[in-house]
Amino acid sequence: MRTDVRQVADGTYLVHGSNTNWVILTEGDAVTLVDTGYPGDREQVLASLAQVGSSPEAVTAVLITHAHNDHLGSAEHLRATYGTPVYLHEAEVPHARREFLHQVTVGDVLRNGWRPGVVPWALHAIRSGGKAHVPVTAPEVFPSAGPLDLPGRPVPVHTPGHTGGHVAFHLPETGVLISGDALVSGHPTSRVEGPQLLPDMFHHERARAVASLDVLAGLEGDLMLPGHGPAHRGPVREAALQAKERAL
Repeated sequence: MRTDVRQVADGTYLVHGSNTNWVILTEGDAVTLVDTGYPGDREQVLASLAQVGSSPEAVTAVLITHAHNDHLGSAEHLRATYGTPVYLHEAEVPHARREFLHQVTVGDVLRNGWRPGVVPWALHAIRSGGKAHVPVTAPEVFPSAGPLDLPGRPVPVHTPGHTGGHVAFHLPETGVLISGDALVSGHPTSRVEGPQLLPDMFHHERARAVASLDVLAGLEGDLMLPGHGPAHRGPVREAALQAKERAL
């Protein structure tokens, strides 16, 4: 089956994995990979690189928005196999090492099992490696403040709440926001379409997640690439404020 890879801007590709997205940024022969899907998405990750004319050897760095299994899935594989550095916010580095785990629990899922979509989502998550132990052995803090010297020149933006060290990545030159799970456009457990926060059970600190929407509302851009759901076109500020209005 062909992996769903969509070019959404110059050198920018949104890939829809199994319920989770990742982003490929290209510059010549070099690539930045933002997030890596579930552990079970590995073949799709490798296929998506091939579809944009690249390879895992060409990945300059893996950037992780946050260390949940559906975003961290193949990060250690790429680091261990190809020597690819894996970068996160300093508050998220110990999370990636699995010194602790800020992730929805089985109890949370059971308490919310009556909600539409929760049980099918949970079964899919388990099949895809959502409960697997996939720590990154040697995660690294972003090497500099401001734009990273990587394809796409992404700028990490700390947006805590979903996890303590969650970041979005702003691409000012192309007006793109890679929003991770700080701002999404859909999810199998949500009956709402368009800009929104994930359902409450997924956030480590919901109040901080709501506050981080104000941070995103301050960014210039007209294309949002979320961790879940389709690409959203329109002012990033309006998307963030719409999600905040829905959350309050």
